[in-house]
Amino acid sequence: MAPKKVCIVGSGNWGSAIARLVGFNAERLPGRFEKNVSMWVFEEEVDGRKLTEIINTDHENVKYLPGRTLPKNIIAIPDIAEAAADADFLIFVLPHQFIKRACAPLIGKLKPGATGLSLVKGFAILPGGGIKLISDLISEEMGIPVSVLMGANLANEVADEKFCETTIGARDSEVGSDLKLLFQTENFRVTVVSDTQTVEICGALKNIVACAAGFCDGLKMGDNTKAATIRLGLKEMMKYGDTFYPGGNASTYFESCGVADLITTCYGGRNRRVSEAFVTRKKSIVDLETEMLNGQKLQGPETAAEVNYVLAAKGLEAEFPLFTAVHKICIGELQPEKLLDSLKNHPAHQ
Repeated sequence: MAPKKVCIVGSGNWGSAIARLVGFNAERLPGRFEKNVSMWVFEEEVDGRKLTEIINTDHENVKYLPGRTLPKNIIAIPDIAEAAADADFLIFVLPHQFIKRACAPLIGKLKPGATGLSLVKGFAILPGGGIKLISDLISEEMGIPVSVLMGANLANEVADEKFCETTIGARDSEVGSDLKLLFQTENFRVTVVSDTQTVEICGALKNIVACAAGFCDGLKMGDNTKAATIRLGLKEMMKYGDTFYPGGNASTYFESCGVADLITTCYGGRNRRVSEAFVTRKKSIVDLETEMLNGQKLQGPETAAEVNYVLAAKGLEAEFPLFTAVHKICIGELQPEKLLDSLKNHPAHQ
């Protein structure tokens, strides 16, 4: 069997951290993967130099993952169609808001038999309202099967090779085995499950809960309240899965993609950090995102809005009081202090 070519679609903080793992394994396993890994980079100038040039000569993404070297077999390419040409595996790792526009040039141009892997956390908004899983959007747009990878994986810690786990959701067990080989290292341990939908919704919904955790921190509510927020958030995540994606396995919520990712995001992620600042600094989410995230995008508030659209349309807001409160706080309809009301009167206490 010929070695498989890999392309990483995206080169932000998480995409660059993943490139370290994928580049390492592609070189280490020449019988399974082609040595050189293409990485599509949205071209920017940094200190008068093109970002692709910096990555290909200095082997560092100085804007989004400074201070960590990238493997020399990671090849930065500014043209997405060129980067993806002849790829067997396409790893999608870019903000969910940009998927459709960025990937449009790939439609009808991918290698027959290509398969995708989405590391994108969030939902796609449908033109007529409602939401769709990102993996389904990519699959329909590109005409390829798409697996997912989600877990307690703060990008900088993965890049620093601190031990962590992740979850791959793959319906095809052979694809799951290949992807495990491509990602797993001594310090990045992979579990493969077939319950792809649950893996993916965990990756999106936990960012809403992280916003609630950040509001708790900003209001100095204490560790007990924050723990209750996380627990009730997990309950709403599971209820959302049961309501809109029935047939999932409850045990998936206890993989890295579920409770572990929820915990790390509620203590260390950007959604928590910006939400805390939203309370303490009295600035808008948009201003804080610009000021604090160096070009990265915040997923929690947008995902909360997408989910709220669906809940409101089906008359289910009262059954998801934490999700609903986070959305209303983010858009200014509710004061952060009112978050406590959604916790005290939660259906879980009935």
